[in-house]
Amino acid sequence: MAIKVGFVSLGCPKNQLDIEVMLSHLLDAGYEITPEETEADIVIINTCAFIESAKKESIDNILDIAWLKEHGNLKGIVVTGCLAERYRDEVINEMPEVDAVLGVGSIHSIAKAVESVAKGEKFSEFENKNTVALGGDRIVTTGDTMAYLKISEGCDNCCTYCAIPKIIGRFRSRPMDDLIKEAAELADMGIKEIVVIGQDTTAYGIDLYGEYKLPTLLSRIANETDVAWIRILYCYPDKITDELINEFKTNPKLVKYIDLPIQHISGNVLKRMNRKGNEKAVRDAIKRLREGVPGIAIRTTAIVGFPGETEEDFLELCEFIKEAKFEHFGAFTYSREENTPAYDFKDQIDEDEKERRYDIIMREQFNIHEQMAQKKIGTECVVLVESFDPVAEVYVSRRSDNAPEIDGKVFIKARKGTLGIGEFINVRIDDAIDDYDFIASVC
Repeated sequence: MAIKVGFVSLGCPKNQLDIEVMLSHLLDAGYEITPEETEADIVIINTCAFIESAKKESIDNILDIAWLKEHGNLKGIVVTGCLAERYRDEVINEMPEVDAVLGVGSIHSIAKAVESVAKGEKFSEFENKNTVALGGDRIVTTGDTMAYLKISEGCDNCCTYCAIPKIIGRFRSRPMDDLIKEAAELADMGIKEIVVIGQDTTAYGIDLYGEYKLPTLLSRIANETDVAWIRILYCYPDKITDELINEFKTNPKLVKYIDLPIQHISGNVLKRMNRKGNEKAVRDAIKRLREGVPGIAIRTTAIVGFPGETEEDFLELCEFIKEAKFEHFGAFTYSREENTPAYDFKDQIDEDEKERRYDIIMREQFNIHEQMAQKKIGTECVVLVESFDPVAEVYVSRRSDNAPEIDGKVFIKARKGTLGIGEFINVRIDDAIDDYDFIASVC
């Protein structure tokens, strides 16, 4: 009987794609994949360690799965991903529940790790993260309608608050022809939307081709595959080129949506963060996107409570949020991460003050989003049908200005069997739910 392997993927979509590659290796090695941890002989936990809350979630998941070793049929736990890479010694030495640990450069050794655990042996491997082969066959775990396409790995930006460059290594682009081949395969599988991801998608190609090649890649995906929607995440304001804006204007498959993390607007804070784009670059990127691509939806994030952020800096950010009117906005309180420059900065801000600032800025955004949501009621739009919810008896879909998993949904009132999964349909927005989701009817 084949050994059953379960999996838990935590953190960002980039992590999820890594687990998809690992699952493909395991299937090729003859293992059976199960979505139910309670049925698994061995569970892989692909972890995140970006900020303190992510580390806690990863550790909690390891301990939860470890319960199955004591009270269920589980025989082994394999920990992979950023927590494994960043805290390899702690995971190996302080978590006896864990049987194997793989660094981010060793995802292609997952079958070896599972084989060792199945034999009752401990296993650990930490290959060079800067030389690991990018891409590879994968098992899509995001459903029948959308999939992620990771175009690069690593990051060279070295923001002072961020440990990611130390965890996953330097910036590396995947060859364009490999990406086009993978995108075409996804489209042939029936995938309707490809979401382009990387630590810094706007830097794509600079290492391989000597210039930013994201617009060229997006054009080729549109022209050489049958995918219907293309979406890009993780763009940097200082790299929003005229070529990229023109691609939004001329590429009908590229949805008018961009994820553009600004992190702050105060020049003082941006400088201390070592962000490559200053206040002018941020404002200029947003202005050019709004003017060049009418109707574009912009998602962004900001950090509040960064060391040295004054009340004036914070109020400047709040005013900018009200001025820019982002369609989607998320804030994070600063997480003090060891082995980052900002960890040793003076003027650290206490947690209560961070939370106060977070609450204020999110209330500002809620008011903005509430006004936007009310304006959508009664309008018509095209949505991508993703699933049917048998409990609520509605179809679950998304507008083109909603990224999967992080933005809102559109729930369509229709009988089961009347709409097709993966179908694009016209709907009328009837009402807003909590100002992020909508109820709609088929036109």
